[in-house]
Amino acid sequence: MAELLRGEDPEPSDPFPAGPLYVPVRPGHRGCAARIFRTPLGTRTAVGFTSVFRLHATLGPDQPWIRLAEPALRALAGPLGVTTVTVNPRFTAPAPRPVPAPAMGFAA
Repeated sequence: MAELLRGEDPEPSDPFPAGPLYVPVRPGHRGCAARIFRTPLGTRTAVGFTSVFRLHATLGPDQPWIRLAEPALRALAGPLGVTTVTVNPRFTAPAPRPVPAPAMGFAA
């Protein structure tokens, strides 16, 4: 089998750093914590966006963020067992809302 050169391979085998990313965070008492998300298959993943516009389009304009290089995001997520970084995810589901309990009354 012929070895593919990087210029010929549309998806190179070696991961390359994505550069500085806009990383969604949640503020806390001691600073910010990077938000960890789940892929459609349920795998935990760190998320970063290549622009504030993309972050706001996906998570809304009120989502706090910090700038991190992709290797720094991996270093933060690694101790949590998160080995995947997703860049520019497009689809999200709204946060679940509590379902009201059914009424206990009887209809006549």
